[in-house]
Amino acid sequence: MSNSHQETVSRLLRRLRAGEQQAFHELFPLVYEELHQLAERQRRRWQGDDTLNTTALVHEAYLRLAGQSAPAWRSEPHFLAVAARAMRQILLDYAKRKHRVKRGGQRQRLSLHEVEGALRAGVDPTEAGAEALLALDEALRRLDQHDPRQSRIVECRFFGGMAVQETADALGISPATVKRGWAMAQAWLYRDLGRALERSS
Repeated sequence: MSNSHQETVSRLLRRLRAGEQQAFHELFPLVYEELHQLAERQRRRWQGDDTLNTTALVHEAYLRLAGQSAPAWRSEPHFLAVAARAMRQILLDYAKRKHRVKRGGQRQRLSLHEVEGALRAGVDPTEAGAEALLALDEALRRLDQHDPRQSRIVECRFFGGMAVQETADALGISPATVKRGWAMAQAWLYRDLGRALERSS
């Protein structure tokens, strides 16, 4: 990525922070390719499940992000992390609607092994089913109440498919903190999911 591209994106983000909404429409074409790649990574998490196509997901995310007034996006990595979170929520909302229709509102029973497979897969594409990802999202919401930074790390690493350095840049923390937080978050989520599945059995 060229310095001129980064400078242009940084300038547009500064204009956005100042409340200039038009800057978002200038920013979007510049980061479209990165958003498209991000959407593809997000969708690979839902292999085997009928969901939005990549272009539709990018456009849905665009509408959500464009609706924010004076967003505090600090940098391009930070913007992409926020976009990853928006895409994750769009896919989860879509999956919840589909599963309510298919199962009459009843959630399918999961084994801890299935959810663990989704979590332990790290940033590689996985064939984890929608039920596992929905259960993981519920646990991630609980983690957010316990440790918001660890929750953001999981969003970047697992749902956003970001590398350690990309996550560090997006969150404004060191790579060592990302690695430590990622390991701790995985352990916390695994324990939480185990307790949740025990309660439901």
